[in-house]
Amino acid sequence: MTNSQTAQLIEQDRNYVWHHLTQHSVLKTQDPLVMVKGEGARVWDAKGNSYFDASSGGVWCVNVGYGRTEIANAVSEQLIKMNFFASTAGTEPAAQFAEKLLEKMPGMGRVFYSSSGSEANEKAFKLVRQISQQKYGGQKNKILYRERDYHGTTLAALSATGQEERRAHYGPFVPGFVEFPHCCEYRSQFGEVENYGLLAAQELEKVILREGPDTVGAVVFETITAGGGVITPPEGYWSAIMDICKKYNILIHIDEVVCGMGRTGEWFGYQHYGIKPDIVTLAKGVASSYAAISCMVTTEDIFNEFLADSSDREAYFRDVSTYAGCTSGPAAGLANLAILERENLVTNSAVMGDYLLEKLTKLKDKHQIIGDVRGKGLLLGIELVSDRTEKTPVDESVTIQVAGTCMKKGLIIGRTNRSFKEFNNTLCLCPILTLTHDEADFIVETLDAVLAEVSL
Repeated sequence: MTNSQTAQLIEQDRNYVWHHLTQHSVLKTQDPLVMVKGEGARVWDAKGNSYFDASSGGVWCVNVGYGRTEIANAVSEQLIKMNFFASTAGTEPAAQFAEKLLEKMPGMGRVFYSSSGSEANEKAFKLVRQISQQKYGGQKNKILYRERDYHGTTLAALSATGQEERRAHYGPFVPGFVEFPHCCEYRSQFGEVENYGLLAAQELEKVILREGPDTVGAVVFETITAGGGVITPPEGYWSAIMDICKKYNILIHIDEVVCGMGRTGEWFGYQHYGIKPDIVTLAKGVASSYAAISCMVTTEDIFNEFLADSSDREAYFRDVSTYAGCTSGPAAGLANLAILERENLVTNSAVMGDYLLEKLTKLKDKHQIIGDVRGKGLLLGIELVSDRTEKTPVDESVTIQVAGTCMKKGLIIGRTNRSFKEFNNTLCLCPILTLTHDEADFIVETLDAVLAEVSL
């Protein structure tokens, strides 16, 4: 690309594109970032700068990396053969991918396609509401969600999101969504206790009892809270949660939009903890963003709730998604899954995740600004504090400074981004699942150098 072509592209972007999560006033005095190429774990911008991407595409989705011709060719061939038919009928890749996906999800029985994580969660919420109408006269309709979890950008998904700054100015919200407290042991609501996981789970039960168990249809969780601070569940938490939901006949909806497809060192994050979900929602890594696809996966028992007499005009699941019929999604999903299997990337995520976590923990010993390091597989968080004893979160400007300086040094990382009024203080690492020891060392060495320069 010549200098004039680069300048033209940047001006086209500046003048015509509305970027996501971006305060555009800053682009009056600085050029927008325009990415033009990706290969492996590296990306290049329009000015020719190269970066190691430890964010898997900025929003944690390019699990197998850039430049995978195998996926691109699979999509191209499928689009030429049959690009679309509405999901009232089936297509070849949709049927094949559903079978392959369910092989990785014992206990689950059906796949309902859509095109984004927010949309998949919307489908799940509608499913719960329809079950409430069909089985409980509409009474068991409430959906509980956890503080600090994120479930999407649509109005219902935001209604189920426990991040107050992400929700700001979008109300009034959809009725029937009720928040319960977080499970971040580093930010314990109970002080230093031995049984934090059990106490955190009991907070859910308190909300269920307050609302009335006969009004609660489902609880939605991220297996590991991702953008809300990379919060791993404490010991004993999930077993207690499952007991509570079983006790009150409440469906468990697991949002695996980030954690799914090998990200945490298992095929799905919930498999670390023995969770038996009724509904699982997937997106992002399903096709490593070579095509837009998401899935709502249910048990066969849930599916059977909708096998009504054909004379009943309203008892089947009356939902539709236009682009669920685009065959590029499941075609990309099949090729993506084949790469994950062939290259043992789920195992690599576990092994390299342990390695990176160990290295980051040693970094904590060196830098007082690091309050906590946590994560699972290649989903890791570094919480920054101005005072370790008081655990005072740094201002968001500090994480912006750290991420910006990392980028100047050729490393892209993530951070909690205007999600909360106070706790936008976690750096997020979500590298591509092909991560090597040398690449992990580069991440740690760069962070080491940058944190040494931080001014509070």
